[in-house]
Amino acid sequence: MRVRIRRLRPHALLPRYAHGAREDAGMDLFAAEDGTLEPGSPAAIPTGLAIELPSGFEAQVRPRSGLALQHAITLPNSPATIDPGYRGEIKVILLNLGRQTYAVRQGDRIAQLVIARYEPVDWEEGELSESRRGEEGFGSSGR
Repeated sequence: MRVRIRRLRPHALLPRYAHGAREDAGMDLFAAEDGTLEPGSPAAIPTGLAIELPSGFEAQVRPRSGLALQHAITLPNSPATIDPGYRGEIKVILLNLGRQTYAVRQGDRIAQLVIARYEPVDWEEGELSESRRGEEGFGSSGR
C-alpha cells in the first residue's frame, strides 16, 4: 500500500519499520524537535510529518514498550487515531508517569504508527438479538 507523506520540516524522519514490514506491525515515529516531559504533564511532540490516508484507513499512534518500561513514558490517548481527512502535522501526546523529567531529543523514537483498515458504519435502530452473555458481565469477564 502506498501512502502519500509530506515532510513539514527538512530534518523530519519518515516512519520506518525496525525489522521490516513482514515482522513489524508498527513503524517508529521520530521526534522532529527537542522537548521536555515533566512528570505528570502531557506534551505534544511534533514529528514534522503530514500524511494522506485513503478513505477506509486510519493511522493509530501507539506507545513504545521500551519507553514505557524504562522511563514510564506513555500516550494518554492510546491509541490515537489519525483520520483519513486530516492533513496537519502528526504530533504525539506523550505523558511522563515517572518521577524524573525526561528529555526528548530530535530523532528519538517516540511512538509507533500502525495503518489499519476500518469499516464505515450506518446505524440500524431496533431490537438486539439474544446472546449467551446478554447484559451480564459489564466490566468483568466473570472472574
